[in-house]
Amino acid sequence: MTSSTRITKVRLWHGAMILIMAFSFAACTPKPSFRVVDGVMLGTRLHIIADSPCDTLYQGAMALDREAKRSMSIFEPNSLLNRLNRNETDSLDKHILYNILLADSIHRLSDGAYDITVKPLVEAWGFAAKEATADPDVDSILQFVGMEKIRVEGSCLKKSDPRVGLDLNSIAKGYTVDLLADYLEATGAENYIVDIGGEVRCKGHNRQGAAWRIGVESPFDGNMTDGDYIERRIALHEGAMATSGNYRRYYLDQEGNKVAHTIDPRTGYSRTSRLLSTTVIAPTCAEADALCTMLLAMGDEAALQFVKSHPTMAAYLILAPEAGDQFEEYLTPAMEQLIIK
Repeated sequence: MTSSTRITKVRLWHGAMILIMAFSFAACTPKPSFRVVDGVMLGTRLHIIADSPCDTLYQGAMALDREAKRSMSIFEPNSLLNRLNRNETDSLDKHILYNILLADSIHRLSDGAYDITVKPLVEAWGFAAKEATADPDVDSILQFVGMEKIRVEGSCLKKSDPRVGLDLNSIAKGYTVDLLADYLEATGAENYIVDIGGEVRCKGHNRQGAAWRIGVESPFDGNMTDGDYIERRIALHEGAMATSGNYRRYYLDQEGNKVAHTIDPRTGYSRTSRLLSTTVIAPTCAEADALCTMLLAMGDEAALQFVKSHPTMAAYLILAPEAGDQFEEYLTPAMEQLIIK
């Protein structure tokens, strides 16, 4: 990847790129009040609380859902992302272009631990709706993995090898949260929280006039509950939060070894370590989403070293115990200030 675009530059562009919705706001009521919207978006749980005067928030969210899937989904056969991966086109839309540029910034920040060209490895290990290969030829696959094998020319994607494929699952959901937050603000919302499958962005205050309260789940294997087990609660007035972990999407191989969905693109193998869960707060959910995956792919020692060397980063790491049965945790000073005691 040759672009030198930094996260800050991408963020400024994102702020100016608020999605213009195709439907009318004519149904909006004149007096704002908190509205609650629940549903399914991007195949997972959607929850919105907002003081928008508009009573078509659900319809707006569903319009965004369709647009995001048409662009960035690896599960929609005819999405633009899949057509790019099949080399049927090289044209990028604004959504994929934004994510590539941001992903390149995180890639360089991570020293290669974060890489959206990991798609062929993810599929070989049996994730992204694919059957696992019994014994993946990792060395062969690594020949067409690496951000240096793609570049952006104008609004086109160029690959050094046609077998290079992009997987935006580590960033696209957070990005869609940002789009939905932008949409809410465009309808007049000044206080809101958006939650798509546990990835959150908020602004202002809740219905009680206090900061929004967001829980971090307990990362024990197989925890599929919806907030029944919480390790910490965080108070946030403005910003985005994402959490990544290997406690839901994993399987055991024939030898009983855990194969998690987080793949280290530098080695080609599933990354499992004492690091069970990573939570990051950032200005945008796309950044928080990608940074969480980055830390998880680094493994426990490198991730701890990284967050300790970036004390202004709001990060919360949960680790498996070296002894006993209690999780170990590390909170950066910036995150410590946001924890509800």
